[in-house]
Formats: sequence, structure tokens, C-alpha cells
Amino acid sequence: MITRASTRHRTILKVRDGRWQQTKDTVVVEEPLEIRLATAGDPQSIALATVMRTPGADVELAAGFLFGEGIVRERYDIMTIRYCVDAELDEEARFNTLIVTLRPELDLNLDHIRRLFFVSSSCGVCGKMSLEALRLRGCTPLIDDPTLQVRCSVLAGIDQRVQQAQELFSRTGGLHAAALISFDGQIHALHEDIGRHNAVDKLIGDHLLGGRLDLLRRSVLLVSGRVSFEIMQKALMAQIPIVAAVGAPSTLAVTLAQHFNMTLIGFLRGSSFNIYAGAGRVGEDG
Repeated sequence: MITRASTRHRTILKVRDGRWQQTKDTVVVEEPLEIRLATAGDPQSIALATVMRTPGADVELAAGFLFGEGIVRERYDIMTIRYCVDAELDEEARFNTLIVTLRPELDLNLDHIRRLFFVSSSCGVCGKMSLEALRLRGCTPLIDDPTLQVRCSVLAGIDQRVQQAQELFSRTGGLHAAALISFDGQIHALHEDIGRHNAVDKLIGDHLLGGRLDLLRRSVLLVSGRVSFEIMQKALMAQIPIVAAVGAPSTLAVTLAQHFNMTLIGFLRGSSFNIYAGAGRVGEDG
């Protein structure tokens, strides 16, 4: 397992009540990660996307990104994920490029995928697509299952518990989190990154590679900050029924939740929150 530093120390000037002090501060690392695609038997790879991320769980990030974009559906669709070791690259560049080799049975036209990806993307590497494009991809509304319900008392304070569990955030104050919460309030998994959508990709990719996609379909996804269309898209692809956010949702995120029968909760702080869609999956106490 290759590990990269997620934080670095920088000399700063701290100003407090007019007093200046030179000190050291811990700053979160942000570096580009290029995701390249290849197929077994073909040594050539193509660059699909470059995402700005915090180093750590890069393999999971790449797998989750490809799953969210609909390029892979199951763990066995991916044969290998490895860092580029080309001799002409310096050491840092090698650890900022991942080559994902897909199984040949997928019979993908990689150049065609790349063209479609960039045409459909309106926000860089996020790959934002319209609701109709999601339907054409095969996404359907989630079914109503009475066992998939979270109680208000479980949601109360979960945002604070997740923040306390964020190791890197406690050191830098500069990272978002994506956490998977069971319906009884247990934190199943937590991933951090400088980007909210990256943290979600790492979380989903972790479960994809570990063969635990079914757990996603019986849990709550909690994200720090706001929730956007691309985060809801990733949750929909993984069939996560309930998405909760500490911040506000966008209008398109709400529309997606309504169209695909997902539960969307915003402004989750302490025991207060807003339900924007799918209120039937939130149970009252008492």
C-alpha cells in the first residue's frame, strides 16, 4: 500500500487582537490525480479525467468515480488499478496518475467514452448530466421499502459525531467528509477529501472494491457542506436511499431526489434539519 502525506506544515503569520506571531500551521494537501483507462491486452491507455484531490484512498477514488459515471457496474469490471511507473515521469507525477484496466468483455470504445464524457460534462471533471441522461443510462426511481427508514433521534447529533471522527479535519479544518451511517446511528465508514464529491467517490469505491455495495443500499450518506447534483447522481448510481447534508442542497439536487424517489435532507445540525424530498423514509420518535 502506497501512502502519501495528506498534510504539510507551512510557516504562517497568526494575527490575534492586533498581535502578530510567526508559527507553524498544518495545511491539507491538494494535488491533481489523472485517471486513465485501458483494457486488458491493449497497452495503450487514454486520459479520462483529472480531479483535484487530497492524496489517500486514490484507488478507491478512481473506482468510485468510474462507478458514478456508469463506466463500471461491478467489482469484476475492474481488473487492476495501478500508479503509472513510466520512467520519464518524476516521482510525484507517478503517484498522481492511476491507470485503471477494465476487463476486455466490457468491449468499450475508450475514445468514444472520453468524447461522451467531456461533451456531457459542464463542470470540469464532475461529469454533470441531465436527468434524462440518467434515465437513458438505466437509472430508475428507488423502490419504497418500509424497512429503509431512519428515525429523527438517530439523525440528531450525527453531524457532530462525524466531525469528531474526522482525523484530518481536526488537524487542518480544511477537509470535507462523506460518511456512511446505519439506520441505528453507527458510522460504518468515513472518507475525507478536499472535495465533497471526491470523498463520496472514495466511500463508494471502497465498498465497490470490497464487494459491499449492498451495504450502501441500506444506509444513510452524510456529507459535510452542501449537496449538489453530482453528489446526488453518485448516490443514485449506488442506490443509496437517504442523503443528508450539513449544508444546503441545490435546486437540481432536490429535483433529482424527487424524480428518483430519494430522500434528501439538508441543514442537518444537531437535532434540526430540513427534508426536501422523500419524507416517508424519516420516522418520527415516540
